[in-house]
Amino acid sequence: MPGSTTLGPGHGVDTIDHSDAQRMASVMTELHRLLAAPAPDALTDAQVRALCGGEEHHREEFADWVGRVAGQLREATA
Repeated sequence: MPGSTTLGPGHGVDTIDHSDAQRMASVMTELHRLLAAPAPDALTDAQVRALCGGEEHHREEFADWVGRVAGQLREATA
């Protein structure tokens, strides 16, 4: 579909508006920066706990995933 980005593979394929995919990539890039930044610029453990459903000890794993998906979205929308 023109003007859209297809996300897949997986259990299904979803198509979202191209501008929405670009915006999501931007938000995820900033989230990655906040997760990986050194203190005092990083998200607090309490904030990460809220984002990760009480699993703040997975900060590094979550940061890696967010960074990877942000990169894939940037690549898909380039």
